[in-house]
Amino acid sequence: EDDAYIIYTSGSTGRPKGVRVRHRNVGNLLASMRRTPGMRAQDVVLAVTTLAFDIAVCELILPLSVGATVVLADRRDAADADRLRALIETHRVNIMQATPATWRLLLESGWRGHPGLKALSGGEPLAADLAAALLPCVAELWNVYGPTETTVWSSHHRVVDADAPIPIGVPLANTRLLVLDAHRQPVPVGVVGELYIGGEGVACGYLNRPELTAERFVPGADGQPLYRTGDL
Repeated sequence: EDDAYIIYTSGSTGRPKGVRVRHRNVGNLLASMRRTPGMRAQDVVLAVTTLAFDIAVCELILPLSVGATVVLADRRDAADADRLRALIETHRVNIMQATPATWRLLLESGWRGHPGLKALSGGEPLAADLAAALLPCVAELWNVYGPTETTVWSSHHRVVDADAPIPIGVPLANTRLLVLDAHRQPVPVGVVGELYIGGEGVACGYLNRPELTAERFVPGADGQPLYRTGDL
């Protein structure tokens, strides 16, 4: 139940707020991600993300939890497509997680891909044109979604057809995704509502911000906390 880390995010407000993420939240994330999309001791993971961005948890702690190898990219590497490409090829990287912007950077540099690479894209929506360009270059392409307040990722979807809609996918283990109306009632299929996230990934609120915590972390129908994402 203790805090594993506190990470600051501004979200749409522009005012930084510290999210308190517990050990149990991180433990659930690691156990779920080990299974799907999957990670093994034989894997080599390229870590390109600053520690100030919570997706670094899946680039550092996740591989170490299974005995996989981590290749660390420094700031210059992460901003230079040629250096990134050299790291992938030199170390035979077979798992890489990055934002769509980084994947575009690689492709625009002339990177032709790696047939054994498992690519995870998150932090921003995965556009259809980027998915179409990536699919022939990698073994697997996954779209991952999640706010900082629900511990890095809350859902994942394996992309196999860039012509089809690319959803945020299915929830991680012990996670619930609910689409609710203004009265926090489920909306019918096809009706727009706000996405709420429940389950073991939900953090315990914001550091020293009780009013904001009460506004964003609300009780669900079963009394368990739900995080209001603000996403429709």
